[in-house]
Amino acid sequence: MSPRESAAPVAAAAAATAQGGLLAKLMAAVRPEFRGDVLAFGPYDPVFGNRPCLVPDCPLTGRSHGLCVGHENRWRSQGRPDLEPFAASTDPRMRRRRALSACRVPGCHNGQHAGGLCRGHDHAWRRGGRPQPVDVWLATLPAWVHPDPPPLCLISYCQLWAEPDMPLCAPHRLSRKRSGPQDLEQFVRAHDDPPLPGYESIDLRALPARLRLEMQYSLQQRRDVGQNRIAPAAVQVVVSFLAGSEATSLLDKTLQEWTSTWDQHYGPRQGSYLRSLLISAHRDVEDLHLGSGWDVEYPRDVWRLASLGIGEGRPTLRFDRVTQPWLKDLAKRWLRWRLSSGLSTGSALGAVLAISRFSRFLTTSDLPVDSFAQVDRALLERFLAALHTELGGRQTQRETIGQLNTFLQAIRRHGWDQHLPANTVFLREDYPKRGQLMPRALAELVMTQLENADNLRRWDNPVWRLVTIILIRSGLRLKDALRLPADCIIRDRDGAPYLRYHNHKMKREALVPIDEQVEAEIAEQRQRVRDGWPQGSPLLFPAAKANRAGTKPVSIGGYRGALRSWLKRCDVRDEHGQPIHLTPHQWRHTFGTRLINKDVPQEVVRILLDHQSHAMTAHYARLSDTTVRRHWEQARKVDINGDTVTLDPGGQLAEAAWAKQRLGRATQALPNGYCGLPIQKTCPHANACLTCPMFITTAEFLPQHRQQHQQILHIITTAQAHNQTRVAQMNRDVADNLEKIINALEQGPPATSGGSRCVLTTPTG
Repeated sequence: MSPRESAAPVAAAAAATAQGGLLAKLMAAVRPEFRGDVLAFGPYDPVFGNRPCLVPDCPLTGRSHGLCVGHENRWRSQGRPDLEPFAASTDPRMRRRRALSACRVPGCHNGQHAGGLCRGHDHAWRRGGRPQPVDVWLATLPAWVHPDPPPLCLISYCQLWAEPDMPLCAPHRLSRKRSGPQDLEQFVRAHDDPPLPGYESIDLRALPARLRLEMQYSLQQRRDVGQNRIAPAAVQVVVSFLAGSEATSLLDKTLQEWTSTWDQHYGPRQGSYLRSLLISAHRDVEDLHLGSGWDVEYPRDVWRLASLGIGEGRPTLRFDRVTQPWLKDLAKRWLRWRLSSGLSTGSALGAVLAISRFSRFLTTSDLPVDSFAQVDRALLERFLAALHTELGGRQTQRETIGQLNTFLQAIRRHGWDQHLPANTVFLREDYPKRGQLMPRALAELVMTQLENADNLRRWDNPVWRLVTIILIRSGLRLKDALRLPADCIIRDRDGAPYLRYHNHKMKREALVPIDEQVEAEIAEQRQRVRDGWPQGSPLLFPAAKANRAGTKPVSIGGYRGALRSWLKRCDVRDEHGQPIHLTPHQWRHTFGTRLINKDVPQEVVRILLDHQSHAMTAHYARLSDTTVRRHWEQARKVDINGDTVTLDPGGQLAEAAWAKQRLGRATQALPNGYCGLPIQKTCPHANACLTCPMFITTAEFLPQHRQQHQQILHIITTAQAHNQTRVAQMNRDVADNLEKIINALEQGPPATSGGSRCVLTTPTG
């Protein structure tokens, strides 16, 4: 956030604060359980707690390695032994919380001074000349009864007598003296039991009243939203930082000023996790005071989409990289309109990036451009050259040109700037040519390993295992699979199960059939969700942490990391013996390719993949070479005389014939058939395929044959009308051959007794 952009909100905040506007909102928003000066949180608090310490009977919250802070320090000091025997054998009490040992003289409850004796009994032993060892001397003493027992020490867990001039026992009196000048009440509170047994606390008393209330509100917001867990001790670091800043409100400084002060205090690379807590607190208070929505976000140079109800988490659109005001103003207007019409967060980020690239080009090229009136076609051509130098024709270059072209079209269509020249437009030729992408379907050798039951059992999390099975068997995108609703199964009239999901790319509901195994595993997952969230969750895969309401789905990054670990455990390798690296989206390509190779019609594949067009389905689902060969062998092939050309698929020359056929398709493809001439020979029938004995065609070219037959008849009629006998005769031979081909292909397969020319069969003798 730039200082100029932040000045207005801060000035408004300061004025409203003086009038008590923010204070009134805070008083109304903060609930009683967060109003305390010391906030205590138990081990099972969903945000500020954790599991209990691994040490039995220790009531404190476990942190690193599952131990509370005190037991973790003890574990480290003992050389990090095995956790399980350490937790079972160590004293559950921390040294600070243990009752201090009393004098060894029977009946004396003063604190020990030396040799296990209190100060008085130690002096008595010394004055007696130390007649014998202490243990022997103690055995000769009768039980001592104090004539007027003093009160106990003020520390609640201490059972020792207090000193005559101090309500503390001798050891605690010495401890207070060593800790420096300290108020007695503060010392007792610091050494006493926590507010509740086993609870951690956040002490806010060092903060000014308004700042304390703001932190209480931010902590309440963190609990309500159910963000990631954070230890109260970590929050205390931020509280101490704020207490030392001499600020009375978080809004006394801009967010940039707060983060700059933090970096100066802790270093730019230290405390980033705690720094995010400070940023979150500032945003919470600012949102409460200024509100949210377009009126707040639009003037900013950094839009927080979460405050607009757009996207997940805290994505931002940064306009601070667009340095030209005239360009930034219309860029904001365009993005507000696009976001209001349902533009995705990813597309919005790409649009801002494209405009930022154009802004950087204008800045670095030193062109005198100060309005859209000077953005003409010549300027765009210079930008295209610079863009190609930077990106080298990659996909990002196409996307940048497309975003800018859409931006310019919107300016012209809505009349946002009447001075934009009419020739300021990107042409189709400006886009770098899109290369043909190779099929991304996984080889069956790899899929066999991935679908192996033993390998699927190697998943250490049943959630990730089920997600993998759904991706493989239904072809869903990863984002759609992770956001499946809890009630994702519906049935048709016959009782067959379907998976109902939201296609986020097309922004619509879609269905895909599933088998009984997937249905059963989804039922098991729903039971796990009910066990973890008794109040219910709308998701099939809710996040396991920091998700008290069960409304946050598992993360895409979490699955990708788990997938990498699973592939490593399973040691999945390709045909070259190399470890396989894959993306979850390749299972979608594999799903489509498998369907096509099973002769499922492409329209059915398009529906199952929920594609908008057949072109997208054709890119996802490519026919394998084996499938193409099978269809070629099964298709009826005829020559120019209408005689059937057959191929023995089991013959010794079948592989060679298929290789020649593939090469012929690639190098001698004809508009209405294929050339059967060996590639090494030169064709003597140039442009006369329909009179060539090597010409072969199939029923898929019937429309071309019928169209050409009509054209040939028209040529013959015209030639006869002009007495062009030679032309008519030449085309009459072609017409006769076309008629034979059409009749043969329309009649279907012939009888096997004759009329066929059999080629490439197994040689004999």
